[in-house]
Amino acid sequence: MGFDIIYNHVTLVLEAAVLVLAALFPIVNPIGSAAVFLSMVQNLDMELQHKLVNRITVYSFFLLFVSMLCGGKILSFFGISLYSVQIGGGIIVAANGWQLLTKDAMKENAATPNPEEVLNQAFYPYTLPITVGPGSISVAVALGAHLPTQLHVASFVSPDILAASILGVTVLCITVYVSYRWARAAAVLLGKSGTTVLMRLSSFISFCIGVQILASGIRSYIQTLH
Repeated sequence: MGFDIIYNHVTLVLEAAVLVLAALFPIVNPIGSAAVFLSMVQNLDMELQHKLVNRITVYSFFLLFVSMLCGGKILSFFGISLYSVQIGGGIIVAANGWQLLTKDAMKENAATPNPEEVLNQAFYPYTLPITVGPGSISVAVALGAHLPTQLHVASFVSPDILAASILGVTVLCITVYVSYRWARAAAVLLGKSGTTVLMRLSSFISFCIGVQILASGIRSYIQTLH
C-alpha cells in the first residue's frame, strides 16, 4: 500500500513536469531561437559564445522558474496586468525580429565585439526576449496558477510543485543549451545559403510571434473593457 502511494505520488509529479515542458517548449522554441541567436553572434569567437550560452541557460532557468513561482504576485504588486506584459513584450519581440530581418550582415560581421559588453547583454536581449519572451512568461505564470490544482496542494511552494517545475524547466533549459551550444556546427552542415535562409526565416517568424503576442495583449485589453 505504501509503495502504491509513493508510485502514484511520483507519477503525478512526473506528469506535472511533462505538462510544464510541453506547455513551454513550443513557445520558447529552442531550435528556432537558436537560429536567431546565431545570426546575432556570428562574429563572436567560440569561447565567448560558449560563455554567453552558459549565462543564457542559467538566466532562462531562473526567469521561467521565478515567473512560475511568483510571477502573478509580482505583476499584482506593481499593478501590472498580464495583457500589459504581452503588449510591451510583443512590441520588443517584433522590433527585434524586424531588426534581425533587415540588418546588413556584412556590417555586423565587420564590427569587433567587446567581450565584456557581449556578456553584459546575456540577459537582455539574448535571454529576454530572444530566448524567454513575454509569451513564455505568460505561459509560466499560468502554469504557476494551474499546478497547485493538478497536484492537489494548497500552495505553489510545496515539494511536489517545486520538484515538477524544476524538473520541467531544467529539461527545457538543457534543450536551449544544446541548441545554442551547437548552433554554429549545425550552420556548417546547412551551408552558407541554408543558414542564411534559416536565419531570415527565423527572424521573420520572430517578428510574427511578436505581432501575435501584441495582438493577444490588445485583444485581452479590449475584453476587459466589456
